[in-house]
Amino acid sequence: MKKAAFLDRDGVINRKAPEGEYITRWEEMEILPGVPEAIKMLAQAGYSVLAVSNQRCVAKGLLTLSELEAIHQRLRKELETKGALLTSIYYCPHDDQPPCGCRKPAPGMLLTAAREHEIDLASSWMIGDSDVDIEAGRNARCKTVRIGNVDASASPAADLFARNLLDAARQLIAFELPS
Repeated sequence: MKKAAFLDRDGVINRKAPEGEYITRWEEMEILPGVPEAIKMLAQAGYSVLAVSNQRCVAKGLLTLSELEAIHQRLRKELETKGALLTSIYYCPHDDQPPCGCRKPAPGMLLTAAREHEIDLASSWMIGDSDVDIEAGRNARCKTVRIGNVDASASPAADLFARNLLDAARQLIAFELPS
């Protein structure tokens, strides 16, 4: 069984769209500083790196599944040119009602990835910028890292807190080192 680092997409890998808006074109995708280095670091530490992302914009009719997949294909290609490999990208295209098993905080995407890639969830991490991401990681029995400007007392559920993905990668690797 492998260990994995599950990354939320918007706000972790790329700059998040303004509140109430969505990334619907490649031209709106801005990879955050340090992301390729963090992905490479995680891979070198033995983690499969996968993205898990709620993409409600599909249910809202703002883009099609094929357009979303084209954005993800370009994202993977762009990261690969910098030596960073995303093993896979999972997404939930559903709206929040009615509830589904794949929309975070449900663990469906992580459970599917674990099954398809032989991942040991207890040895894995969910890295996200929202309580929903942390809940999804907890629901899948992963350890969690909350990134962004977050007060640990306001969101106590995460195992670690980091400024960005690169900081998260450094912290979780250090956390996993034998004492």
